[in-house]
Amino acid sequence: MAHGIFVTAINCMDGRTQLPVNEYLRNKYGADYVDTVTEPGPIKILAERTYLTQIDSIKKRVLISVEKHGSGRIAVVGHHDCAGNPVDQQTQLKQIAAAVKLIREWGLGVEVIGLWVDENWQVSEI
Repeated sequence: MAHGIFVTAINCMDGRTQLPVNEYLRNKYGADYVDTVTEPGPIKILAERTYLTQIDSIKKRVLISVEKHGSGRIAVVGHHDCAGNPVDQQTQLKQIAAAVKLIREWGLGVEVIGLWVDENWQVSEI
Protein backbone atom coordinates (compact mmCIF):
# COMPACT_ATOMS: atom_id res chain seq x y z
CA MET A 1 0.00 0.00 0.00
CA ALA A 2 1.18 3.52 -0.80
CA HIS A 3 2.18 6.01 1.90
CA GLY A 4 0.23 9.22 2.44
CA ILE A 5 -3.45 10.05 2.39
CA PHE A 6 -5.16 9.27 -0.92
CA VAL A 7 -8.58 10.27 -2.21
CA THR A 8 -10.10 9.43 -5.57
CA ALA A 9 -11.78 11.85 -7.98
CA ILE A 10 -13.99 10.59 -10.79
CA ASN A 11 -13.78 13.72 -12.84
CA CYS A 12 -14.42 14.99 -16.33
CA MET A 13 -11.46 14.97 -18.70
CA ASP A 14 -11.92 18.76 -18.98
CA GLY A 15 -8.62 20.20 -17.75
CA ARG A 16 -10.36 23.22 -16.24
CA THR A 17 -11.80 21.04 -13.47
CA GLN A 18 -8.64 19.19 -12.42
CA LEU A 19 -6.83 21.82 -10.36
CA PRO A 20 -9.85 23.20 -8.46
CA VAL A 21 -11.09 19.70 -7.59
CA ASN A 22 -7.64 18.48 -6.50
CA GLU A 23 -7.08 21.59 -4.38
CA TYR A 24 -10.52 21.25 -2.80
CA LEU A 25 -9.94 17.60 -1.88
CA ARG A 26 -6.45 18.28 -0.54
CA ASN A 27 -7.63 21.20 1.59
CA LYS A 28 -10.94 19.80 2.83
CA TYR A 29 -9.80 16.24 3.52
CA GLY A 30 -6.07 16.60 4.14
CA ALA A 31 -5.23 14.46 1.12
CA ASP A 32 -1.62 14.17 0.05
CA TYR A 33 -2.59 12.66 -3.32
CA VAL A 34 -5.63 12.68 -5.57
CA ASP A 35 -5.99 9.67 -7.85
CA THR A 36 -7.97 10.91 -10.83
CA VAL A 37 -10.20 8.80 -13.05
CA THR A 38 -11.25 10.87 -16.05
CA GLU A 39 -13.90 10.46 -18.72
CA PRO A 40 -15.88 12.98 -20.74
CA GLY A 41 -19.07 13.45 -18.71
CA PRO A 42 -18.53 10.64 -16.17
CA ILE A 43 -21.64 11.46 -14.15
CA LYS A 44 -23.83 10.77 -17.19
CA ILE A 45 -22.07 7.44 -17.76
CA LEU A 46 -22.53 6.37 -14.13
CA ALA A 47 -26.03 7.77 -13.65
CA GLU A 48 -27.57 6.22 -16.74
CA ARG A 49 -26.04 2.78 -16.07
CA THR A 50 -26.17 1.89 -19.78
CA TYR A 51 -22.51 2.34 -20.73
CA LEU A 52 -21.44 -0.92 -19.10
CA THR A 53 -17.96 -1.11 -20.64
CA GLN A 54 -17.15 2.42 -19.49
CA ILE A 55 -18.62 1.80 -16.03
CA ASP A 56 -16.50 -1.34 -15.71
CA SER A 57 -13.41 0.62 -16.72
CA ILE A 58 -14.13 3.35 -14.17
CA LYS A 59 -14.73 0.75 -11.47
CA LYS A 60 -11.45 -1.06 -12.21
CA ARG A 61 -9.51 2.19 -11.90
CA VAL A 62 -11.32 3.15 -8.69
CA LEU A 63 -10.53 -0.30 -7.24
CA ILE A 64 -6.81 0.26 -7.87
CA SER A 65 -7.02 3.54 -5.99
CA VAL A 66 -8.95 2.05 -3.06
CA GLU A 67 -7.19 -1.32 -2.83
CA LYS A 68 -3.61 -0.40 -3.77
CA HIS A 69 -3.38 3.20 -2.57
CA GLY A 70 -5.78 2.95 0.35
CA SER A 71 -8.00 5.78 -0.84
CA GLY A 72 -10.64 6.43 1.80
CA ARG A 73 -12.92 8.74 -0.15
CA ILE A 74 -14.30 8.91 -3.68
CA ALA A 75 -15.54 12.19 -5.15
CA VAL A 76 -17.81 12.18 -8.21
CA VAL A 77 -17.58 15.46 -10.09
CA GLY A 78 -19.91 17.36 -12.39
CA HIS A 79 -19.21 20.79 -13.80
CA HIS A 80 -20.49 23.84 -15.62
CA ASP A 81 -20.01 23.90 -19.42
CA CYS A 82 -19.35 20.17 -19.78
CA ALA A 83 -18.85 19.24 -23.45
CA GLY A 84 -19.24 15.53 -22.70
CA ASN A 85 -22.53 16.05 -20.86
CA PRO A 86 -24.08 19.29 -22.17
CA VAL A 87 -27.10 19.50 -19.89
CA ASP A 88 -28.17 22.07 -17.30
CA GLN A 89 -26.93 22.21 -13.72
CA GLN A 90 -30.11 20.73 -12.22
CA THR A 91 -29.84 17.68 -14.48
CA GLN A 92 -26.18 17.28 -13.60
CA LEU A 93 -26.90 17.52 -9.87
CA LYS A 94 -29.40 14.67 -10.25
CA GLN A 95 -26.81 12.69 -12.22
CA ILE A 96 -24.20 13.26 -9.52
CA ALA A 97 -26.60 11.90 -6.89
CA ALA A 98 -27.34 8.84 -9.04
CA ALA A 99 -23.62 8.28 -9.69
CA VAL A 100 -22.86 8.51 -5.97
CA LYS A 101 -25.60 5.95 -5.32
CA LEU A 102 -24.13 3.53 -7.88
CA ILE A 103 -20.63 3.79 -6.46
CA ARG A 104 -21.92 3.23 -2.94
CA GLU A 105 -23.58 0.06 -4.24
CA TRP A 106 -20.12 -1.25 -5.16
CA GLY A 107 -19.58 -1.78 -1.42
CA LEU A 108 -16.04 -0.44 -1.26
CA GLY A 109 -16.28 0.62 2.38
CA VAL A 110 -15.23 4.22 1.69
CA GLU A 111 -17.06 7.53 1.76
CA VAL A 112 -18.52 8.64 -1.58
CA ILE A 113 -19.32 12.32 -2.13
CA GLY A 114 -20.59 14.47 -4.97
CA LEU A 115 -18.91 17.69 -6.08
CA TRP A 116 -20.12 20.48 -8.35
CA VAL A 117 -17.74 22.89 -10.11
CA ASP A 118 -19.52 26.12 -11.04
CA GLU A 119 -18.93 28.68 -13.80
CA ASN A 120 -16.23 30.36 -11.67
CA TRP A 121 -14.44 27.00 -11.18
CA GLN A 122 -15.40 26.99 -7.50
CA VAL A 123 -16.05 23.56 -5.97
CA SER A 124 -18.92 22.76 -3.64
CA GLU A 125 -20.01 19.52 -2.05
CA ILE A 126 -23.57 18.50 -2.80
